[in-house]
Amino acid sequence: MAQQTALADLTADGADKPDQAVVRDALGVGVAVGLSGFAFGVTSAGSGLGLLQTCALSLLVFTGASQFALVGALAAGGNPFTAAAGAFFLGVRNAFYGLRLSQLLALPRAVRPFAAQWVIDETTAVTLAQPTRRARRIGFTVTGLTLYALWNLTTLLGALGAKAIGDTRAWGLDAAGPAVFLALLAPMLRTTTERAVAGLAVLLGLGLLPVLPAGVPVLVAALAAPIALVAEGRREGRGRQGVRGRPGGTGGPAGSDGVAQVDRIDQVDRINGVDEPNGGAAAEEDR
Repeated sequence: MAQQTALADLTADGADKPDQAVVRDALGVGVAVGLSGFAFGVTSAGSGLGLLQTCALSLLVFTGASQFALVGALAAGGNPFTAAAGAFFLGVRNAFYGLRLSQLLALPRAVRPFAAQWVIDETTAVTLAQPTRRARRIGFTVTGLTLYALWNLTTLLGALGAKAIGDTRAWGLDAAGPAVFLALLAPMLRTTTERAVAGLAVLLGLGLLPVLPAGVPVLVAALAAPIALVAEGRREGRGRQGVRGRPGGTGGPAGSDGVAQVDRIDQVDRINGVDEPNGGAAAEEDR
C-alpha cells in the first residue's frame, strides 16, 4: 500500500505543467524580488559607494545577499577586504546551486557561462519546482531575465534617489538593506535545521559585533552551518542506535522482524528517490 501511494505521488509530481503557468510563476518571483533592488541602490549609495560602483555590483555580482553584506560592512566602517570576504562566502552557495541546475537544465556548453550569472536563490527555487525539463528551462530563463533586468533598473533608481534625498540615515533608509535581506531569507527557513543555522548565526553575529571589527562577525557566523549539521548528525546517530536496541529492531530479540521492516522502508525510499544521489530527479531527466 505504501509503495502504491509513493508511485502515485511520483506520477502526480511528474505531470506536465502548462507553459503559461510556468511563465506566470516565474514573472511573479522576478517582479517581486526585482523591486528590492531599489533598497540596495539606496543602501549602497548611503554607504559611500558611487553610482557606477553601485550599478557595477548589481550588473556583475548579481546576488542580493552578498551585495547587501558587502555594502553593510562598508557602511559600518569595515575593511574592504573583510567585507568582500563575507560577501564571497555568502555567494559560494550559488556554486552548489549550479551543480544541481546543470543536471536539470542540461544547457548547451556555449550557453552555460552566461546562464551561470543567473544562478541565484530565486531562479533555483523556480527551476526545482517544475516537473519537466522544458518547464525548468522556461522557469529559469523567465525568472533570470525578469529579475536581472528589474534588479539593475531599480538599483539605478535607488542610487539616484539616494543622491537626491541626501543623508539616507536621516530618513531611516539605512535599515532598508537588512530589512529586505531578512524578508528574502525568512521564507527559505523551512526545516528545523535551517532555522537552527539561522538562529545560531544571528547569535554569533550579534554576540561578536561589539568585540570584532566590522565584517568579521559575518565570517564567524558562517560557522553556524557546520556546527548545526554536526549536531544533527549526532542526534540522528543516537536515534538509529535507539531503534536498533528496541524490541523488534535490528539489535533486539525480534531482530529478523526489524530487518524486514527496515528493508520495506528502504524499498519505499528508493521509490521516492530518497536514496538516489540526485534526489530521484534522474528519473525525470528525459521528460
